[in-house]
Amino acid sequence: MNHFIQNILVFTAVVLAVAFLVNKFFFKKSKRKKACGEDDCGCH
Repeated sequence: MNHFIQNILVFTAVVLAVAFLVNKFFFKKSKRKKACGEDDCGCH
């Protein structure tokens, strides 16, 4: 039973880490465009 709980915790940690990395690297550009606007507003 102890191995079962460890496997659940490891799987949860891996899923959270992958979700964090995907969110950080792939959805970063779309958030930046919304914050800055469509034209060159000089916020770079």
